[in-house]
Amino acid sequence: MNNLILIGFMGCGKTSVGLQLAKQLNFKFCDTDQIIEEKAKDTINHIFESKGEEYFRQLETETIKELKGRLKATVLSVGGGLPIQTGNEKLIRDLGQVIYLKTSKDTILKRLSGDTTRPLLAGDQEKRIETLLSFRAPIYEAAAHLTVTTDGRMFGDIIDEIIKRTGVQHEIISDQRT
Repeated sequence: MNNLILIGFMGCGKTSVGLQLAKQLNFKFCDTDQIIEEKAKDTINHIFESKGEEYFRQLETETIKELKGRLKATVLSVGGGLPIQTGNEKLIRDLGQVIYLKTSKDTILKRLSGDTTRPLLAGDQEKRIETLLSFRAPIYEAAAHLTVTTDGRMFGDIIDEIIKRTGVQHEIISDQRT
């Protein structure tokens, strides 16, 4: 399976890196949050506000289940909380190679400074990031086939490391010759 699944905390670069990685590999790009918003005809924020986090997490799991067997040559960015739900680790690993974009609390704080669009960071943003990250980081590590650190790195360097370590570019060349 030649799909790459990007996981990590909010602001780690899943969408930004994912879009450029997909373009470089000539892959499709999908984002589970975008899929959920299209299906629900609603925003993630409004879903959280009106139906709660538990309902949203169920939508994430349903979305991953629906993608099984349908993705080919795709970079998939998943929501930061998706891997923490029981059973989702196996589901995402079944979709392809899982890459954890590891980012420090300080980098996340800089990237999300002033961002009011993320419901889980309402209130004391620094404290919320610290609490969530300390809980989620070990889960991300366990779910991932490989970890790529993003702190202080350019997208090109991150993408080059992903391609080198996954070997996915070689697979594409082989696929095109058959």
